[in-house]
Amino acid sequence: MRPETESELASLIRGARTRLTPVGGATRLLPGEGQGDRLSCVGLTGITLYEPAALTVVARAGTQLAELNATLAAEHQRLAFEPDEAEGSTIGGVIAANASGPRRVKDGAARDSLLGVRFVDGQGEVVRNGGRVMKNVTGYDLVKLMAGSRGTLGVLTEVSLKTQPIPPCVVTLILAGLAPDQAVDAMTAALTGPWDVTGAGRLPGGDTVLRLEGLEGSVRIRTETLVRRLGVFGTVEVADGDAAFVALRQVRREMIAAAGDGQGNNGEGGRAVWRIVCRPSQAPAVLHGLPGRSAVDWGGALIWAVSPRGWVPDLPQGAFATRVHGGPPLTVPLPAAAIARLNDGLRAQFDPRSILAGAGVERIAGAGS
Repeated sequence: MRPETESELASLIRGARTRLTPVGGATRLLPGEGQGDRLSCVGLTGITLYEPAALTVVARAGTQLAELNATLAAEHQRLAFEPDEAEGSTIGGVIAANASGPRRVKDGAARDSLLGVRFVDGQGEVVRNGGRVMKNVTGYDLVKLMAGSRGTLGVLTEVSLKTQPIPPCVVTLILAGLAPDQAVDAMTAALTGPWDVTGAGRLPGGDTVLRLEGLEGSVRIRTETLVRRLGVFGTVEVADGDAAFVALRQVRREMIAAAGDGQGNNGEGGRAVWRIVCRPSQAPAVLHGLPGRSAVDWGGALIWAVSPRGWVPDLPQGAFATRVHGGPPLTVPLPAAAIARLNDGLRAQFDPRSILAGAGVERIAGAGS
C-alpha cells in the first residue's frame, strides 16, 4: 500500500483489518518489524515550507533525507541532530526512529529539534500537534511521543523541524590506540570542559575522535587548549573537517552489511549487531565484555557491537541493548512494569485495534535488572 495523500492514508487505516507496518525507506527496521502488511509513506513527499531566516523547515514524512539535507545545505544550514543518511532514508523514518548522530552530545536528539507533527492514528483520524515554534505545554506532548514511537502510535505524514547554520570551521582531534577506559576518560574530560565539543566517539579501529565547530578564531583557541588538556592521554592529531564523524555515522550500516544476513550467508558468517545504551562511566566495562568489533558514540553513552549470533550482553544496572540485526527480536533487560503499563496505555489510546502495533520486540531480564 502506497498512499499519495494524507486523506488516502487515513482511509486505508480506517479500512484495515490486518496489522500494518508503516515504513519510509525501510532502512531502520529492527528484527521482528515489517512482518505485517507494509504501509509505505514514500508517496507523501515534498518540502511544504522552508524559512531559512526563521531556522524552520516543514516536510512531508516521505521526503528523502538526502533531498532535505541538500535543500538545507543550499542555505548553509543543517539538521542539528545529524542522522545517518542511508540510501532511501526518509525524514519520517528518521523521526519515527528518533535517529540521532554524534552531535546529540551537544544539540540533543531528533526529538529535540522537532517542533510539530501531523499523523494518522490507528483509528484513521488525522492528528496535528505542535507548530513552527517550540511551545507545547498542554495535554499529551505528541511531538515528543511520536519521536521514537516507530509507527506504533500513528503514521507520520508531516514534520516541522528547527534547523541550524553550518559553522565555517570544523576540526577533529584524534587520539590513536587508547584502551576503552582511557578513551572514555578522554571523551569525558573534553565534554565536561569549556570546549563546546560537538562529537565524541571511538571508531572500530580504535581511534578516539573529538569534534570542534564554530568560528575559525574560536575553534583555533579551543583546539589549542584542548590539545594541551588531552596531552596526558598521548599524542593528539588535529585534522581539518570531520571525516571521522562521517565514518562514525555510518558504523551501524557498515556493521550490518559486514555481518551478513543473520543466517550464516555472506558477510562474517551470520553475526548479530547490537545497539547498547549505557552511562559513559559504564562503557569501559561493557566494551571489555564484548566478543567482537565495536564503536562508541555520544561520549560513551552509545555502543555499536558485533557479536556471534546467539550471544546476549551481560549489562550493568540501568543499561539496555537492542539487537538491530542478526536474530529474533530482542531487547535486554526487561523494562520496568510501570513503563510497560504507560506504553500499553498510550497504544490503547491511539491504536485501540492494534492495527499499527506490528510485531513486538521480545524483552527479557538481563544482568543488573
